Amino acid sequence: MNSQTYLQTYKNVERQSAAESEDPHAMIGALFDELVKRMKTFSQNLNGDEAALHNRNECYGRSLAILHALQSCLDFEQGGEVAENLFRLYEFARQQLLESFRSGNPERVNLAITSLVEVRDAWRMMDNTAKITPSATGGVS
Repeated sequence: MNSQTYLQTYKNVERQSAAESEDPHAMIGALFDELVKRMKTFSQNLNGDEAALHNRNECYGRSLAILHALQSCLDFEQGGEVAENLFRLYEFARQQLLESFRSGNPERVNLAITSLVEVRDAWRMMDNTAKITPSATGGVS
């Protein structure tokens, strides 16, 4: 096994552990990471040989499934406007994915990726902020 294979194996285990954990924040973060990864691979394989088209189709289906999962996780009662905005973002990403699939042009899906990366990064910052914010008992959580 080369170092690249070890690194990829570690990342896969880390993602799987986060998804299996009881930490919903970590699970959503793992979904964001996987979605961005799949959409980038989709974009890179829009046109090409048979192998590229196979990768495109696999990443297209996986991206749609992850978007659906993210939409299904939203709690509109507690999340209010934030949940509504996230729903719209996921729907926007889905529409851009569909349009790029139809047209073979990566421009639209790349726009969606940019928006998703911004939200993913903000999601990560929320987790880091929660870890250093003093709790009600005066300690650090």
